Amino acid sequence: MNAPVTIKPPLKVLLASPRGFCAGVDRAIQIVERAIEKYGSPVYVRHEIVHNKHVVDRLKAMGAIFVEELSEAPTDRPIVFSAHGVPKSVPEEAKGRKMLYLDATCPLVSKVHVEAQRHYEAGREIVLIGHEGHPEVVGTMGQLPEGTVALIETVEQAAVYTPKNPNNVAFVTQTTLSVDDTAEIVAALQARFPAIAAPHKEDICYATTNRQEAVKALADACDLLLVVGSRNSSNSLRLVEVGRRKGARDAKLLDDASGLDWAWLDGVETVGVTAGASAPELLVQQLILTLATRYDLNVEEIAPTRETVVFKLPKVLAG
Repeated sequence: MNAPVTIKPPLKVLLASPRGFCAGVDRAIQIVERAIEKYGSPVYVRHEIVHNKHVVDRLKAMGAIFVEELSEAPTDRPIVFSAHGVPKSVPEEAKGRKMLYLDATCPLVSKVHVEAQRHYEAGREIVLIGHEGHPEVVGTMGQLPEGTVALIETVEQAAVYTPKNPNNVAFVTQTTLSVDDTAEIVAALQARFPAIAAPHKEDICYATTNRQEAVKALADACDLLLVVGSRNSSNSLRLVEVGRRKGARDAKLLDDASGLDWAWLDGVETVGVTAGASAPELLVQQLILTLATRYDLNVEEIAPTRETVVFKLPKVLAG
């Protein structure tokens, strides 16, 4: 007798695009990879190069050693600064110890550093909109003397912020924030300080914005949104929040397909899938293959924007 045919239930998958690696993440990972090729292993990296467990684990296997402070690294091996940026004191310490260092700071984070410096030199009081303790926030505040930058995380904090001169204030933002939440904070600041100086071009990076817009385009059609990304990834966490806010019945963050709880799919007919800017595309494809083991998938890509941005590698590693 022939074995009975198992009919899989249908499941529609709306695949968000853009998703996954952005140009800054791709550049940072390449810097570590090429440094290992050029200088041999080990190559030290200050802080996780990007906030993704799989990326970090793969680079460790290639010969990268991750540390939190320069004091943990020897002076005779190269060290790479993460994509999130570092305080000015870090390269100064590296120079003082005569270390070979490579800066993998995302160019869009460096842009925020330059803006903050210009506002400081112009004598303005500076507000940084961001999340306390995030490495990018630590790096941006560390561009200027301690106490120079006021950190604001919420509309409520914006409502009570008191500068010395209300007519001489400027703001910059972390690059990986929720576009909508940040707009509310900016509006609150602008209502109180009409003369507040804003960035020439929005600080929230194109990749964060594009990934959030892609989620918005599919969220209200989803019973469940799955976001591939690590829990310490700010932009991945924001995608979960945006999905819920824009109409997805539920949204979950998972490192990879092994984190999928099949109970999440009870009663689900349409699932959205995306990935934070530090999550490899391979993890998304593995998640879809895992879904296909139990469901007859109908996959549709939702792509409101196409990305073509590429950032150059440092000259010492180019070629």
